[in-house]
Amino acid sequence: MSRKVVLFYPPYEGEPLSAPLCLLALAAKLREKNFEPVIIDAAVEPKYRKSICEELDGALCLGISVLTGPMIRGAIEIAKLAKESHPALPVVFGGWHPTLLPDETLAERYVDVVVRGQGEMTLCELAEAFATNGSLKHIAGISWKTNMMRTHNPDRTVEPLENLPIAAFDMVDFDAYERVGGTRKLAYATSIGCPYACNYCTDMVFYKRRFNALSADRVVHELTDLVTRYKIQEVALLDSNFPVDLKRAVAIAKGIYESGVKFRWTFQASTDFICRMSEDEIRLLGASGVTYMGFGTESTSEAVLKLMNKRHQRVNEMYETARRAAIGGIRVTFNLIFGYPGETEADRQITFRTMSDIARQYPNVRFSPNIFTPYPGIPIWPQLRDLGVEEPKSLKEWGELALGVNMLPWLQDKDLERFKRMLNYFLLNGQLAQRGRNKQKSIVRTLVRLIVDRPVRWRIQKGQYFFPWEISLARLSERIVMRRSLITGSELPTEAVNAC
Repeated sequence: MSRKVVLFYPPYEGEPLSAPLCLLALAAKLREKNFEPVIIDAAVEPKYRKSICEELDGALCLGISVLTGPMIRGAIEIAKLAKESHPALPVVFGGWHPTLLPDETLAERYVDVVVRGQGEMTLCELAEAFATNGSLKHIAGISWKTNMMRTHNPDRTVEPLENLPIAAFDMVDFDAYERVGGTRKLAYATSIGCPYACNYCTDMVFYKRRFNALSADRVVHELTDLVTRYKIQEVALLDSNFPVDLKRAVAIAKGIYESGVKFRWTFQASTDFICRMSEDEIRLLGASGVTYMGFGTESTSEAVLKLMNKRHQRVNEMYETARRAAIGGIRVTFNLIFGYPGETEADRQITFRTMSDIARQYPNVRFSPNIFTPYPGIPIWPQLRDLGVEEPKSLKEWGELALGVNMLPWLQDKDLERFKRMLNYFLLNGQLAQRGRNKQKSIVRTLVRLIVDRPVRWRIQKGQYFFPWEISLARLSERIVMRRSLITGSELPTEAVNAC
């Protein structure tokens, strides 16, 4: 009897960060239980439809990892294809979106089972049930259905990461990802979860504010071995908030530095944890290879931060984080959210002014602004419904919800156009500040900067955005970057998605 389990990662816009860590983690545990996982990643497999149809022959099930947004489209396509070619084959959805909306996901005719939350142990038990024609009634962490009804089994107790095997990196064709992305990268997670409860964030719903981490020794050993073995140039940590355990974070940086293994690495954090580090510890981060950090600062309006339940976020710490990162030679991106319910134009203007000041003082800082996107499961959905936000009601509708898509009734028409103009001036100001420090300047770029620099700063300070001649002139030499990855700092495509 075949024990093959096919795992699929749907296509998404933009270059892949690396092989999907979520599927590699599942594959490692499946192999430990004597199953035969097959991973198909649409990002590096152009003929993924054909590959899936071939691999489904003799398989126990098809597992698809799904994030909210455009990735859902590819998941739906392949699930339907699987049902057409292999009607009896169970199709299993897992990942963030199905976990947050299991009943809605299971309602689709092409989905048989949803794996909720941490999936390594759950999928192994599910695959064993498929292999032995066993019952699904007692498998914790799944939602499943018969012709008559949908059943949601009890949640599974979260397994400490330290108890799980290293992800199946030996299954990765790193050459294929390098050909697509241009850099030999590795996606890796030293922890999951974040202790904070920001009202717009799905992390608190998915991980329930529990920080679950690998030991520093294990992280250092695995990373230095993987980098050496696969000639990795850059490691992108997918941790929600890497330095929650400061002692562990510093030990990881120290261990990497003392190993002598050279590679670049990046992570996400909150500014309060960086401000708790000493300047020598920040220098250690830079010396160990950290080149970039991403921060969900979101706003500098105290009123908006309170609405977001970001009481840990302080404006002075944003300045201090930028300063400390510069000490370590580390680039920074500050994510910004606009249009949050209760935010006024005055609040936006506060954020634009403060962040523009940071950009002028610290050349290592970039910005990634977004219109507030209400993802499934966040605690303020009752308020959003009362305000007239229409919640998607199916997988297909959620598939249209790319990051930054505006579904806010209070930010439309003239208000939206004015916001976009304000945003363009803010981003242009930041890029002009960067260009001013660039030693390699073209004549056109230098002239444009000299003409528009002072007027742009005046507009942001005074909140005057009529007749935007500076924007038109600046486009002769500038391409305004609208959005950046919090994981790596690289520019994101127009239809942005997160990495698994």
